[in-house]
Parts: sequence; structure tokens; C-alpha cells
Amino acid sequence: MRNDGNLARAKGLLLSLMEEAYQRRDHVALLCFAGEVVELRLPPRRASAWNDDWIAPIAAGGGTPLALGVQRADQLLAHSAARQRWLWLLTDGRSSESPMRPEAADFACVVDFEAARVPLHRAKQLAARWRARYLSAPGAS
Repeated sequence: MRNDGNLARAKGLLLSLMEEAYQRRDHVALLCFAGEVVELRLPPRRASAWNDDWIAPIAAGGGTPLALGVQRADQLLAHSAARQRWLWLLTDGRSSESPMRPEAADFACVVDFEAARVPLHRAKQLAARWRARYLSAPGAS
């Protein structure tokens, strides 16, 4: 998700989602995955005000361990005491993996940041398979 400002747009959306969660006093967690690594950037906790310490270092590129990231998200959601468990997947769809919908997610939304000249529409296909809400990010194809 590093081309055409996609990472910056994804960070902007992430900040917006976190701000909404903060205003509602929701609990949140943040998993980041790129290359071969899935990192728990924010452990499950009550949402706090925006902090550059956790958003600035988020990087992209080098492949996407999508199945592993979704599996880890499912584990976090399963241990959540929240009445409603939401999963937001921000992706450019450039992974060949097509994991199953996380069973613990009550609501799922796939936000598509694909900006390729020849779009693959994998994020849209994943959302359809998951019966999740699909959103095309501004500036995406």
C-alpha cells in the first residue's frame, strides 16, 4: 500500500476511525501487517487520543501476510468482552491469500486502497466472500 499516497490515506482513515472510537469510549486494538510480519501495534484497550508515536512508524510493502493477520485479528476479537466486535481491514488487495471471515467479528468492513493501473479487485471479492461491507477509499481505482 505504498504507491500513490495510499499509505497516507490509510493512516488518515485510521486516525478518523480511532477518533470516533475515542469519542464513543470504545475499546480498540491495532494490528499492522507487511512483509512477513504481523505486529500488534496497539494492544486491546480503551481508545485514546491520537498519538504520533503509534501512527508514524506504520510502514507498508514487501508482501502481505493477510491470512496470518486476519487469524490474529480473530483471536483478539474472540477474547474481547465488547458487545459488538468490529473488524476494519484496510488493504490494497495485493495479497494472493483469501482467508476466511473471522468468526468472532460481528461486523466487518473491507476498505479498498487499490490504485493499480490494472485493478485486481481482490479486496472487493474478499468483502463479498465475507459478506462484509465494502468501501472504496478515496483515490483508489
